[in-house]
Amino acid sequence: MSSIKKLAGQTLWYGVPTIAVRFLGYALNILLFWWYEPSSTASITQIYAAIPFLNILFTYGLETSYFRFIQDHDKTKVFNTFLSSIIVTTVVLTGLLLWQAPAVAGMIDFAEHPEYIRWMAWILFFDTLSVIPFAKLRQEGRPRMYAFIKVFSIVVNVLLVLFFIGLCPKLYRENPESIWLSVYDPSVGIGYYIIANVITAVLTLLLLTKELWGFRFSFDFNLWKAVMKYSYPLIIVGLGGMINEMLSRLVYTRVLDLPRDEELRQLGIFGANYKVAVLITIFIQVFKMGAEPFFFNQSKEENAPRTYARVMKFFVIACAFMWLAIVVNLPLIKYLAYRTNAGAYGEGLSIVPILAMGSVFLGIYYNLSVWYKLTNKTLTGAWITIAGAGITILLNIWWIPLFGYNGSAWATFVCYAFMMVMSYKLGQKHYPIPYATKKLIAYLVIVILLFLIHQLFVYFLPQFWLGIAFGFLLLGVFGWFILLVERKEFKKMPVIGKYIK
Repeated sequence: MSSIKKLAGQTLWYGVPTIAVRFLGYALNILLFWWYEPSSTASITQIYAAIPFLNILFTYGLETSYFRFIQDHDKTKVFNTFLSSIIVTTVVLTGLLLWQAPAVAGMIDFAEHPEYIRWMAWILFFDTLSVIPFAKLRQEGRPRMYAFIKVFSIVVNVLLVLFFIGLCPKLYRENPESIWLSVYDPSVGIGYYIIANVITAVLTLLLLTKELWGFRFSFDFNLWKAVMKYSYPLIIVGLGGMINEMLSRLVYTRVLDLPRDEELRQLGIFGANYKVAVLITIFIQVFKMGAEPFFFNQSKEENAPRTYARVMKFFVIACAFMWLAIVVNLPLIKYLAYRTNAGAYGEGLSIVPILAMGSVFLGIYYNLSVWYKLTNKTLTGAWITIAGAGITILLNIWWIPLFGYNGSAWATFVCYAFMMVMSYKLGQKHYPIPYATKKLIAYLVIVILLFLIHQLFVYFLPQFWLGIAFGFLLLGVFGWFILLVERKEFKKMPVIGKYIK
């Protein structure tokens, strides 16, 4: 249990900034939903769907590889080789992206805004150069510095967005001679959301300067070859994962045959409700920050498989609770997130439970993936992801024209369910871990049943606050049930254990 306590502590430190970053970022999205109609936010949806794809190409699996190779190689040699490699490739790829900005803008169906692609290129440039220094902080177990940089950067980002999108338009209307408008161009409009990210990315790299002090531009070719052999399947895994997560928004307007305004309206609605659905991925990302180096460090312990199984159990319990918390509070989320545009964006809330459960499956898959990372069978993980990407592509092309964003939501659900099951089956063959499979499935089934009970309740008693209260009651029932079943496990945990008799 001490190892899990350590993981919990690191996850807390990584979690605080990650939760702060995601929620502040989500607050910015909410402001966009308040200020702009769905068709106006469609371009932002497209750009921020493209960035994760390109992140995979820019980083080519070096973050995970860093945790793997630092275990049995000279740390200075690993750091210098990794950072030298990523500097060269980042300069080349950024140059290509700047050169081909108009063509890339046309590919994502926004040829009228090639400047968005150029700004995106600079975000990728500075973010990529920050990857290895951040990995160094995580590997050395320095989550407090990691937390400080992440939180400070997102606060600056929020202030910049509020300045450019909130304050400057108002000043432009009421006091066009204001000195603050010397850095403002009203024709940029919502594009300032991207520009604020560029400035934040620059600031983040500057805050990591201390981690770069010991860097020397050197390159161990033999080490690099071994790294590439290990990481190239991770590139496939990453690209496949991004196809599964982002493709639907990138191709949405391509596979529909509707008037342009209607396509943009639907894409804006889809993008907004997708962000609500993946609130659960905040926890998943928090967990990954602490778990990835933890899994590698723990692999040398004799009881590692049992530890992984226990981690999975706590993870599924947390995901099930969060899924239920989201889906029983959809009316409240609709009111808080969309306000005056609730009618426009709120029509897509039906996809949230489907996408949120898909996110749970994805989180379980991330946990299960420990087997192929520890056994160096990353190519097998790549094939699982490729198969999932194939399912995503086929189902989106088939179902979006028939069912709109509902079809895309179900495509995501099916894809992640397939990847989860396949990874479990193969993992038990190559690296058996004693997961409490039946119990974990039961927990997920229970929260789905509680959600259906809530839906039935609000159908007959549709009063807003009554439905919210009943949702919190169901959350309490599920929490009480988990405490009864897992009493022995919770008694062993720090802090809360002393309160459980």
